Amino acid sequence: MLSNEAGKVIKLLQSKYHYKEEAEIICDKVQVKLSKESFHPYNMCITDLRTSHWEEAIQETKGGKDNRRLAEECYFLWKSTRLQHMTLAEDVKAMLTELRKEVRLLLLTNGDRQTQREKIEACACQSYFDAIVVGGEQKEEKPAPSIFYHCCDLLGVQPGDCVMVGDTLETDIQGGLNAGLKATVWINKSGIMPLTSPIPHYIVSSVLEIPALLQSIDCKVSLSV
Repeated sequence: MLSNEAGKVIKLLQSKYHYKEEAEIICDKVQVKLSKESFHPYNMCITDLRTSHWEEAIQETKGGKDNRRLAEECYFLWKSTRLQHMTLAEDVKAMLTELRKEVRLLLLTNGDRQTQREKIEACACQSYFDAIVVGGEQKEEKPAPSIFYHCCDLLGVQPGDCVMVGDTLETDIQGGLNAGLKATVWINKSGIMPLTSPIPHYIVSSVLEIPALLQSIDCKVSLSV
């Protein structure tokens, strides 16, 4: 199934540039490049890197070398469409608003500074958290303990008072365990505990289950993915 952003780019390539089946092939190639992406902020900005993904995909599919401007057009359409669809559901907003009356909330996310800050702005989630930490702005990202300790320092609390809530075992849950937090909560739709480590303290099938769970854990702070 095509994503909204890929669909928009395919329509652009087909209607404006008269590409046929090549349009979908190009988007598929870009998706593969994104999945294998290795980004080093000191060597290249994320815009240049991702424009290069499109440039390479076009060259591999259609040939030619003067594809930079078309690549830029594809990338910015893909990016703007992606950001337009990033929103917080109303029930999640209501949950965060109520939860913040009882505990302090911090949003912790890995990734490039520019990309993550654009997502945060697009979904307008700043007002629902006491602090926001982006891994790309720190010396280390999840699952390194240092970034969790930095979050605790920002809120003026001890790791033993915090609960990590996240949907990725390797970074969110492992990081919370590495930092010695009070508990880790894995959001997994299947509701099934993983068979191998890292093993979270708790598992929920929906983020909306978090308030009731936090009451039973009796925590002061929640770090969220």
